[in-house]
Amino acid sequence: MFDWKSNKNVAVSVNTAVDSSAQVEAPTVRTVQDYIDETPVWRDGTGVASTPMTPMQWWIWLLATAGKFFEGLVVFMTGVALPLIVSEFGLSAAEKGVVGAATLAGILFGASALGGLADTFGRKHMFIVEMIIFVVFLTALSLSPSYPLLVVFLFGMGLALGCDYPTAHLMISESIPSRSRGRLILSAFGFQAVGALAGTAIGYLILANLQDVTAWRWMYATAIIPAILVIIGRFTITGSSHWLLERGRTEKAESELQRLLQRRPKYPHKIRLSTPSAAHQSAPRQGVLSGYRELFRGRNRRATILAAMPWFLQDLGTYGIGIFTPTILAAALGHQTANAPNIATIIQNDILAAKGAALIDILLLIGIIAAVVLVDRVGRIRLQVIGFIGCAIGLALAAFSQSFNGPVQMTLLVMGFMLFNFMTNMGPNAQTYLIAGEVFPTRLRGRGAGFAASFAKIGAVTTAFLFPVLLAQIGTQTLLMILVGTSLLGALITAWFQIETTGKNLEEIEG
Repeated sequence: MFDWKSNKNVAVSVNTAVDSSAQVEAPTVRTVQDYIDETPVWRDGTGVASTPMTPMQWWIWLLATAGKFFEGLVVFMTGVALPLIVSEFGLSAAEKGVVGAATLAGILFGASALGGLADTFGRKHMFIVEMIIFVVFLTALSLSPSYPLLVVFLFGMGLALGCDYPTAHLMISESIPSRSRGRLILSAFGFQAVGALAGTAIGYLILANLQDVTAWRWMYATAIIPAILVIIGRFTITGSSHWLLERGRTEKAESELQRLLQRRPKYPHKIRLSTPSAAHQSAPRQGVLSGYRELFRGRNRRATILAAMPWFLQDLGTYGIGIFTPTILAAALGHQTANAPNIATIIQNDILAAKGAALIDILLLIGIIAAVVLVDRVGRIRLQVIGFIGCAIGLALAAFSQSFNGPVQMTLLVMGFMLFNFMTNMGPNAQTYLIAGEVFPTRLRGRGAGFAASFAKIGAVTTAFLFPVLLAQIGTQTLLMILVGTSLLGALITAWFQIETTGKNLEEIEG
């Protein structure tokens, strides 16, 4: 852990003298990423492998993890809460599908409609607004008096979570050293898996202690106070100097960067950023629609296809399997009582399914840990291709399990789902999120990442809505084999349109 002490523009460690040759030799005017990526070196010129993170950088990272945690929490908790919601409101199969898809539909619209506004109003402003929206609708959801309002509140909650897709990514990626970008963004994204596991566990604990059809309300209510604390924390962070400089606000960008890099002892003492060119500053700002049109022009088209299409294909499986894992397990393994006669039977079915889902969801967390470890060694593209192929194998095992009975069926089904969850989080579920926030220029990064997330959620909404219907009409085996095909297609598109961003800083990628 390095501490910094200025001595004639030389960076010095507390215990061992080190200097920063970059600071001595570099010009007085530098880019944002130059300052963020600066690494100290020993006096003999030996470089240090990583850039020390400041407290503010860690604080931004921690607050960015919250959005992904809450997404995993509420989306996967819905799988446990759904039987109780169906019972309380007397829902049909189609209405059940609407409940499962409502939050995802909100994410679909929120990622572009709200997340894209991060390019207009700034990353920090939308980072705060999204969490306020989340708390308002989450509170309303826990008090929902009817099915129509339930759907509205789930959708509103999804709007906030959708906005978080681009803003959380950009808050991290535009504030941290390039060498740490992949690991730290995926570490934050990994909290989606933590949230998924927590959502399933909270659902189980509440069901085990509250034998009532309204128990689902308490499940969602558990997130209200933590979300309020996150709102308070987000007011204290710095804005993106990348975005401020892009908007021509050089002085503000310098002051925010100074806060971001504040250390004890203070280093650097003075920040001077290179200003945008005169042509750049005089160029008219793009409207919202023209900004989205640019995503499909020139080299941005390739980036848009790479960011959006594989993400869409992986969401077909990830959310369908994730939300309905309890239902599939309970039905396939014989733990579900058809036409449950009373609420006690419904709750018992739900508890049994939640136990199996929690065990399988652990592999989501293990998968994201593998992604964090491998992303900067193996590369984004290779991990995404390998992950898609692994997902196909896992889904094929689960599909083949339907041809057997007893222990063989159980073994193949559980193994298939566990392999799928591991490979999707090691590969496409993690890498698509990471790539979408890296391959677009600063002026389009919010819109590009937001559009990719929205397009992906078309797949999530489709599968969440149709899953219960298709399970009843074509059966588990056929449905899983269709998802095998979509996973293989995802691997093919990734390989064909690949843009590798591993080891490059955002300014290099933009250039």
